[in-house]
Amino acid sequence: MSQAKGISPVRVPGLSVFLPSHNEEGNVERIVSAFLAELPRVADNYEVIVVDDGSRDRTGEIADRLAAENPRVKVVHHPVNRGYGGAVTSGIRASTQPYVLLSDGDGQFDPADIERMLPFVPDYDVVAGHRARRADPLMRRINGKAWTMLVRALLGITIRDIDCGFKLFKRELLDGLELRAHGAMISTELMARLAGRGAKVKEVEVQHLPRLAGEQSGANLKVVTLAFKELFALYRELKDQRRSVS
Repeated sequence: MSQAKGISPVRVPGLSVFLPSHNEEGNVERIVSAFLAELPRVADNYEVIVVDDGSRDRTGEIADRLAAENPRVKVVHHPVNRGYGGAVTSGIRASTQPYVLLSDGDGQFDPADIERMLPFVPDYDVVAGHRARRADPLMRRINGKAWTMLVRALLGITIRDIDCGFKLFKRELLDGLELRAHGAMISTELMARLAGRGAKVKEVEVQHLPRLAGEQSGANLKVVTLAFKELFALYRELKDQRRSVS
């Protein structure tokens, strides 16, 4: 739910929204249009960046048409699929505004929920969405909770919904950030490295909507295996760093 009627939302000078998208032809136009309708309410300058991650459908074609129609829409094309981590990294690098919003390209987040986050800037470096009621199958929700518990135990990250694909960042905090994860582990790596930079994080409850088109890939065995491999590689790296400092 957005701000109450008649109350002006908090505004920021500039906001980049990037949408990691793989085979999202049924979602991309609807989502971009929704953000273009919302962003003038909350930002003086804004851009919507579609990261077409090697889609085999018409995602890239539709995104290019939207960009031709509106100069505030940009498209980053990956000729081959680089995975969610690669799409997030490209989205961060393409963003030019003082604040950056990650929003998954599957249409399961409401652009109006930006208004729930903005009151907490500039006091916080990251405002992370928390899906109190996930609109996902039961097994996916169970796996998500188990993953979050493992991440919290290994890395000491305290947020409750590490993989929520709706996060707002101060752009300056992302500058020079070296990200290595290629898959779903990118959200964990991103938050772990920002914690290492002393980032102040605020969690805000956001809506999670049913997927209207396309297919989820998070439960794919290859995706899950890569996530665990990258998680333990990050754990070893951060452990070695702590040892070298002490």
